[in-house]
Amino acid sequence: MKDEATHTTVDDHREAVAPRRMGQLDRAEALRLLGSVSLGRIVFTHQALPAIRPVNHLMDGEDIIVQLHDGATLASIVTPTQATGVVVAYEADDIDPETHIGWSVVVTGYAHRVTDERDLARFASRLRPWVQHPAMNSALRIRPDLVTGLQLTV
Repeated sequence: MKDEATHTTVDDHREAVAPRRMGQLDRAEALRLLGSVSLGRIVFTHQALPAIRPVNHLMDGEDIIVQLHDGATLASIVTPTQATGVVVAYEADDIDPETHIGWSVVVTGYAHRVTDERDLARFASRLRPWVQHPAMNSALRIRPDLVTGLQLTV
């Protein structure tokens, strides 16, 4: 077996991809990279099982803000009365499909429902939903506890 990875092209030919180096990102760089993209995946518990949803986000300092909509599964994961919030994970990445160079960041922390009207208005003006929904009526604020990031280089 060779020391190089392969990927399959559209016509089912396998092309060699040079091995990549994987380096750790520090917290500040990982959060900076997370702020450079607007789409990620939130991992949460739904009916006692792990669930993952793609969502758009923005950064508010080190916090990750995710828009919520009435009736969505995400809207039910935390209520305003849960002072400690609920544990969630958030992942975003930017990895080139051809070169396999890029990065991945995973944040684990507590999610709290945001209901303050001024904060919601500020977030609504900056979030760009990727699915048509009614106006944002609440949001989740994820406070990072554990931040891990990986950089893939040649």
